[in-house]
Amino acid sequence: MSNTEQQFLKELDDKLWKAACKLQSSLDAANYKHIVLGLIFLKYVSDAFEERQEALLELFKADSDDNIYYLPRDDYDRDEAYQQALQDELEVRDYYREANVFWVPKAARWNTLKEKAALPAGTVLWQDDAGSDVKLRSVSWLVDNALEEIEKNNAKLRGILNRISQYQLDNDKLIGLINTFSDTSFTKPVFAGEKLSLHSKDVLGHVYEYFLGQFALAEGKQGGQYYTPKSIVTLIVEMLEPYSGRVYDPAMGSGGFFVSSDKFIEEHAKEQHYDPAEQKKHISVYGQESNPTTWKLAAMNMAIRGVDFNFGKKNADTFLDDQHPDLRADFVMANPPFNMKDWWSESLAEDVRWQHGTPPNGNANFAWLQHMLYHLAPTGSMALLLANGSMSSNTNNEGEIRRRLVEEDLVECMVALPGQLFTNTQIPACIWFLTRDKANGVVRQEKKRDRRRQFLFIDARNLGYMRDRVLRDFTAEDIARIADTFHAWQRPNDQEKIVQKFESESGVKLSKSGQDALGALDNIFGVSLYEDVPGFCKSVSLAEIEKHDFVLTPGRYVGAVEQEDDGEPFAEKMARLTGQLWEQFAESERLEAEIRRNLGGMGYDV
Repeated sequence: MSNTEQQFLKELDDKLWKAACKLQSSLDAANYKHIVLGLIFLKYVSDAFEERQEALLELFKADSDDNIYYLPRDDYDRDEAYQQALQDELEVRDYYREANVFWVPKAARWNTLKEKAALPAGTVLWQDDAGSDVKLRSVSWLVDNALEEIEKNNAKLRGILNRISQYQLDNDKLIGLINTFSDTSFTKPVFAGEKLSLHSKDVLGHVYEYFLGQFALAEGKQGGQYYTPKSIVTLIVEMLEPYSGRVYDPAMGSGGFFVSSDKFIEEHAKEQHYDPAEQKKHISVYGQESNPTTWKLAAMNMAIRGVDFNFGKKNADTFLDDQHPDLRADFVMANPPFNMKDWWSESLAEDVRWQHGTPPNGNANFAWLQHMLYHLAPTGSMALLLANGSMSSNTNNEGEIRRRLVEEDLVECMVALPGQLFTNTQIPACIWFLTRDKANGVVRQEKKRDRRRQFLFIDARNLGYMRDRVLRDFTAEDIARIADTFHAWQRPNDQEKIVQKFESESGVKLSKSGQDALGALDNIFGVSLYEDVPGFCKSVSLAEIEKHDFVLTPGRYVGAVEQEDDGEPFAEKMARLTGQLWEQFAESERLEAEIRRNLGGMGYDV
């Protein structure tokens, strides 16, 4: 994305958020998000529908031998008849279905919404199927009617779209928000005189995601139930690389991991030499969420982007009512609630998912982990955000489960995260990366290196920057550094490069057996892809983890950052530092005496 496009989106975010915040005086964030996100959804489906209409109209008029859409003018006696035929043809639903575009009934189109919202209450809008007059009751009712019409015509969204009349918002405030969205160029946007290559879907998808993040911040702890910070989601997706296959999130929130996977395919299309639209056909999305409101947000989030999805028949508890019992996914990723206490039921006592030990009743961390492992395909990979305690706790069978996971060679990588990354908790977190097959997986579209009985530890606690007074974030460079380290560790040595370098520098032509022997060596001639970095990353054997009693905290293994020698002799440095320390002690005593005198003069002897 160009700088101009980024600047356009930033100014758009600010403009729309300021308009949305005008509702704050009437509603709290937990409620007005449904109004704003509902309008974004309606604007999106209408814009996408109009874009398809414009494309179809051009096709209907284009005379060419291979254009099956062509509607000849000569078939009609009058221009009026021809124009009417074009309009009738634009209402054929199959033209939209074939392009994966929502069919939008006239009552739900944005132009209808904008036009009718300005009319006085009681105005006759249209006649229903029975021939009765339909009158405008309120602007909220008008929006709800549009949402209902969308649901009637799109079975996958039935019961998903949240109605807004329940929030009893003033007509004027809602009209103001509709006008703000109407005045914004989502289709064929122009910024600073430059026509942008962004489509309406790109812009509104970005706005939807931005608003989810802003609402999560506004709601604080409750917002964290449906929103995982974008940089953490991006990091996990960049590390797992879901180019194709089944993607599953058993605690999906508003579907952030699915959105990021969709973007991942788009952003890597050029380097991987594929058509992103075609590549997306090889991804299927499965999710589950217990909160009914969040479940609906996720479905809308997918619909905004045209992502097909299977979120089960209903919102449901992942442990007690698994909506995908037979699923074996290629990629599983999740950010479940940390250290969840109220999750256990006696019906789970002998559950088939506890293949590495029954998790404790009072903490669901290892229940989430084993649920995800159960749904992992034989060559699949998974990533799970958990509280740091999961890496070292020995309480109530957790240490035993962790030991079995390590001994059975399911753990691939552990990443320690910096603090203050989450809007809803200050609990320090880590990411577990697990896989069922360390020898035969794929990284960057090629076979992985055999890393059986080896484990990678990454300590990222010192990365990131403070985006404001309370929240830390990762830069794109931070994400790339962590992901590239993981992929370098996974990749096989490039035998051909090693052999070529050896032969060019030594002048010796190697036999096949000589090439194999040379290619099997690490760190030769500086060609090896992965290297341990003190204080940041280390590749560790099973034996070393055993020495640490199966504790998986990266800080135990990566060591300290190497310090550059400043050239000052130790004895001289100690004398200098000790002198500074005594000076600071003396200054402290002087300040203490002065404070005592001042307090004494005020009648407060200390």
